[in-house]
Formats: sequence, C-alpha cells, structure tokens
Amino acid sequence: MRAWYLVPGVAGLAAELREVPAPEAGPGQLLVRLHAAGLNRGELTGPKGPAKPGGMEGAGEVAKLGAGVTQFKVGDRVMGRCPGAFAEYGLLDARETLPVPQRLSWDEAAAVPIAFLVVYDMLLAQGRLKAGEWLLVTGVTSGVGVYALQAAKALGAKVIGTSGSADKLAALKPLGLDVALATRAADFSDAVLKATGGKGADLCVNTVGGTVFAECVRALGFEGRLAIVGYVDGSLRSEMDLDALHSKRLTIFGVSNKLRNAEQRGTTVRGFAASLLPLLADGRIRPLIDRVYSFEELPAAKARMEANAHVGKIVLRMP
Repeated sequence: MRAWYLVPGVAGLAAELREVPAPEAGPGQLLVRLHAAGLNRGELTGPKGPAKPGGMEGAGEVAKLGAGVTQFKVGDRVMGRCPGAFAEYGLLDARETLPVPQRLSWDEAAAVPIAFLVVYDMLLAQGRLKAGEWLLVTGVTSGVGVYALQAAKALGAKVIGTSGSADKLAALKPLGLDVALATRAADFSDAVLKATGGKGADLCVNTVGGTVFAECVRALGFEGRLAIVGYVDGSLRSEMDLDALHSKRLTIFGVSNKLRNAEQRGTTVRGFAASLLPLLADGRIRPLIDRVYSFEELPAAKARMEANAHVGKIVLRMP
C-alpha cells in the first residue's frame, strides 16, 4: 500500500510517499480501509525523531477484525485515533474506535476523533463547563478552538475567542461566537472582564502557549479553570501568579494523551460517545472543514497548516 512518512530534515519535517506492506490486525484491533484522515498540528511541530508514518486520526470501512473484537463487523463505517493514518489502510484499537454517524461524510468523520476527544476532555471531563458559564478560547480559529466553540454553544455556554485574524473571527460568528477579540498579544484580560461584567471567564482553553498563559490567569474568575492544550507560539515557559492562583482558587490542568495508555484513552472515548457524539449524530454540531486535499497533495495540506492559514480542520482524502 502507499503511505506518507514524515522525515526530519534541515527545514523541519518533510512528507515522503512510500510503498509499504499493509498492516495486519492484531488482537483487539481493526484493519480499516481508510477514506479520509485529519491533519493535526502536534505531529508537525513535535520532537523531530526518526522518520515515522504520518497521520493520527482517520475514518473508513472495517476490512478485517482482530481476535476478540465483537462490537464491530466487516464493512462498518468507523473513525478513531489511527497512528499512520496518511495511508490506504490503518489499524484502530477497538477501545478507541467510534461508529460514524450516518449524516457525516468521510471527510467530516476524519475531522472528528482527535479534536473532539480533546474538546470532551477539556470542556467536560476536566473543565466541568456548565450552561450559562463563560468559556475563553485563545486561538479559537484552530481545529480544537472551533470545536470547543461549537460544543460549548451546544452545551449552553457563552464563548469569547481570540485570534490574530479579524477575518477568521468573522467566519465564526455564524457558529455562535459571542465575543471576538482580534489579537495575538497578551492583552485580552480587560476585554474578557468587561464582557463578563467583571466576573471573569469560568473556563479558559489556552491553545496558544506560554506567551499568553499569565494573561489567561488574569482573565479567569473565582474558581476558574485553565486548560493547557497547545504551544503554537513555541513557548513552554511563563510566569505564575501564585497570589491569583491562591486567592481565586484556580484549577490548572493539562490536556494530553502522551502518557496515557489505551484503556485510559478508551475512557475518554466512552465519555465522548455518551455526551458529544449524539450532538454530531443529530446535527447540532457539524465538523467545520477548512479544505480537503487529495492523497497526493499532502505536502500542500501540510504547508497550509504550517502557514496557519486554515479555519477549522484540514482533511486528506484517500484515493
């Protein structure tokens, strides 16, 4: 089969198309003929190790069942976390696999697994977001940011979003963005306090990184929660206002699967299936696709993500 590999080079990771054997389904796994895969910034900006198969999530038809898999059958439409998803076939762990709702296309299904599972983790499992609360999302036009906005609105929350592009923010108005703050700088806390009547945000999702961490703390209200999700700015350090953390009784938490095992990730999948998947199934949430590229166009898709030109998810469509 054909598969894209990410190969380290002087200018970063390069995409290289290779011919490799199709994988075999082991115990608890599904072999899936992939129809589409989503791009994620993390795999393009993470540590540069040896060449590795590209892709982290995908959607397709079950081609073969590994031993012990009983909840799916050959031909089922499925989506999920899929290491090496930029390929014609991939392996999914049955514990992390979800059925594709009938109304979703392959492109939309491929845009769901990573971003929406992150959203479930940070908004519900750890963030405890409730109807009527204020959510602040820095970098709201990213894939995770857009899905956080959609999920929060479906849950009855109010959303403030920051972005360096006023045009991108305008594109999110139809999705219910309540307050749009066009800025890349750490200068938004006053505007957040004003929008919330001086109360501050109940939950903040920081997709930007260390350069806005302190400002996120300033923007939070009493018993506010701060989710650390990404580092688009490349900054892994920031000052910590211990007095604010102490007096406002803040909670700061990370959202990452790096150290979690498959069973722990499966717990998140089951929580998502119970709470957010029904909203996708009935159309209350619809994945926002920025652009779909053909399989051969992965280098162009990768360049668009690296240029930060997208709003929502970039998808690779298989032949």
